[in-house]
Amino acid sequence: MDLFNSTLKGFLVATQPMNLLFCFIGVLMGTLVGVLPGIGPLAAIALLLPSTFYIPPVSALIMLAGIYYGAMYGGSTTSILVNIPGEPASVVTCIDGYEMAKKGRAGPALGISAFGSFIAGTISIMLLMLLAPVLGRWALKFGPPEYFSLMFLGLTILIYLANGPIMKALIMAVFGLILGIIGSDIISGKERFTFGIIELNDGVGMVPVVMGLFGVSEVLVNIEGLVRREITGAKIKGLLPNKQDWNDSIGPILRGTFLGFFVGVLPGGTAMLSSFGSYAMEKRLSKHPDQFGKGAIAGVAGPESANNAASQGAFVPLLTLGIPSNSVMALMLGALIIHGLQPGPLLMKEHPDVFWGTIISMYVGNGMLLVLNLPLIGIWVQILRIPYRILFPLILLFCLIGVYSVNNSIMEIWFMIIFGIFGYFMRKFKYEMPPLVLALILGPMFENALRQSLILFGGMR
Repeated sequence: MDLFNSTLKGFLVATQPMNLLFCFIGVLMGTLVGVLPGIGPLAAIALLLPSTFYIPPVSALIMLAGIYYGAMYGGSTTSILVNIPGEPASVVTCIDGYEMAKKGRAGPALGISAFGSFIAGTISIMLLMLLAPVLGRWALKFGPPEYFSLMFLGLTILIYLANGPIMKALIMAVFGLILGIIGSDIISGKERFTFGIIELNDGVGMVPVVMGLFGVSEVLVNIEGLVRREITGAKIKGLLPNKQDWNDSIGPILRGTFLGFFVGVLPGGTAMLSSFGSYAMEKRLSKHPDQFGKGAIAGVAGPESANNAASQGAFVPLLTLGIPSNSVMALMLGALIIHGLQPGPLLMKEHPDVFWGTIISMYVGNGMLLVLNLPLIGIWVQILRIPYRILFPLILLFCLIGVYSVNNSIMEIWFMIIFGIFGYFMRKFKYEMPPLVLALILGPMFENALRQSLILFGGMR
């Protein structure tokens, strides 16, 4: 199927009324998640994952993808207005965005953030459409040894790029791999480390683990401390950047787009890494580097374009090779597997509606986000005033409902609580959760590829 026919098929799928509705829900939820500090796309996708079990796979993937790149849009709002990043990738936006807001230029900062994200998202989708088929054809030559090597590489790079000490990330990844081998042996069928608990025969469920680590632990961490949010009193006006703003921003937007996309494609590449890389690059290339940190619009345009481009680029290795490049993509991988789809080179051939429908829906979603972000700034500012004492009980309720709805199992609720307490203490001791989640999801596939490779070449069975 050539690119034109594939694109046409994707538009037909993405513009179906049901898929348009789920795309809108996804980008709206993503923007809300980005606006509210303390709830990232990883936690949001984990909380909403059970709700996708009863809808078609393409609609589920469109909605979950919308949450991810929508959060990149929304994260800039709190960074600029409150000086608190709503999403980790927007940390660097605080530096110059909040300074612009204090000078009465919150409008242009928010405007260039929205337009930059839209331009970056559009270009990244074009690159995704061009690169995905090429990688897919190349990946058809892969066998078990090549998949084992790719998974090993992805785990290694993720650990290396961890924000904290490498040893702590390695410990969490190893623990995730250990959790991944619990259940029935894939070759012999014998039970491993189940301790007579029937619910563990199929392994440790991804949903209770993720909801515990990111949902419950997030509540526990935040309720013990007082979060202060002081919204800038400057009046928000002039959302459309002027000519000088565009002259200062167009270069950073384009450079941030290409940098972010290719960082997102790399295993272990994250939107946060791309945004910091873009900021450092723009400061180095600027004729006035002393203006950075004092309200330079390039310091907002570049990183915001980079983090949105990285979120689109992350879908390349996931959809073509079945390899998640970051922890959010690991959850997307889990969602695909739950719906009976195997990400990889055959996804494009066996399920072209899912593949191309998801990609083309990103065009639609980026347009929706541009419309949502500019007129609704005032509403997002009011949402920022919701007290945490109201917000967090709702998060716990969603966690409980979500986990129980998967298998109607009380035991999985206990698993969620246990992992929530575990995640709380790991955060206190500065251990990161993403290596554990990625290792848990990739662990069974990692072992399967290794065992198949050994059998293929006459090794141990």
